[in-house]
Amino acid sequence: MSRFINERKNNWQRLEELLENLKGNSLRKLSRVEVREFGELYRRAATDLAIARAETRDPKLLNYLNSLVIRAHGKIYRAENQGFELIWQFFAKDFPNAVRRTWKFTFLAFAIFIIPAVASFILCYYDQNFADAVGAGDARYMAQDNIKWWLSINDANPIESSLILTNNIRVAFMAFALGAFFCIGAIYVLAFNGILNGGVLGICYATNPQFGFDLVTFMVGHGVIELSCIFIAGGAGMMIGYSIINPGDLSRGQALKKAGMEAAKIVIGCAILLFIAGIIEGFISPSALPVSVKFGVGILTGILMYSYLCLVGREKPKIYFE
Repeated sequence: MSRFINERKNNWQRLEELLENLKGNSLRKLSRVEVREFGELYRRAATDLAIARAETRDPKLLNYLNSLVIRAHGKIYRAENQGFELIWQFFAKDFPNAVRRTWKFTFLAFAIFIIPAVASFILCYYDQNFADAVGAGDARYMAQDNIKWWLSINDANPIESSLILTNNIRVAFMAFALGAFFCIGAIYVLAFNGILNGGVLGICYATNPQFGFDLVTFMVGHGVIELSCIFIAGGAGMMIGYSIINPGDLSRGQALKKAGMEAAKIVIGCAILLFIAGIIEGFISPSALPVSVKFGVGILTGILMYSYLCLVGREKPKIYFE
């Protein structure tokens, strides 16, 4: 047995060294070569433990190898489950905190969208020529003939839902990506979509009020999440653009990197929320469910989403005196 120990003790000592380096850390601290070495040493130690159990009753050796294998196994098990931990950390803390930190840009994006939308609604409601100018003229003919184009989604829900989802993500991504161009691109995308959406609603209500209301009924179920994500993503893009314009105490490269890391969290989170909006828009919004249900879905999803974004992940205030 002494020969067994002498032949393998260097491997055990090396494994101990790596474990010592990993105190309080995951395998990410090691280089790729060291990670592979760690895995190989762990497997050898586990084999040595099995041999020692079969050939000796030395309690010191068995306890030592058993402890070594358990510690190494714990590090590997933790690394294997780190993916889930990272996902949980992202949705339980990183994403909502990032959204809260950038609320000023989100509000700015909302204003850039809603002001042109309201103006376009009013102008198209009173002037059909303006509707033609902003590209909402076709909606007038559909309202006249009561052609509810959104009902065609019912004919192929899964396909339409995926197409809607792709379009939603595309608009949000455009607002985000173009915002990095000194904020100008995001302003254009947000204002353009505001003008178009407001114009379509305005001309529809002017031509056929019931048709306009039916269109709003279609939009309300998914619209709260969808528009909120576009504002949040657009705000994140403008944050990147603003970091280039005004880097503060940082260099422009450092400010851009910091803003980019924050914005990346926001865009990934928004993509997940838009997935939910796409499902609602594909299956619930065009359905024959009562109007009250669709409005209820819009209100409920809005309450849940904003409760999550505003409340989840907040750190408890520290109490220094009781």
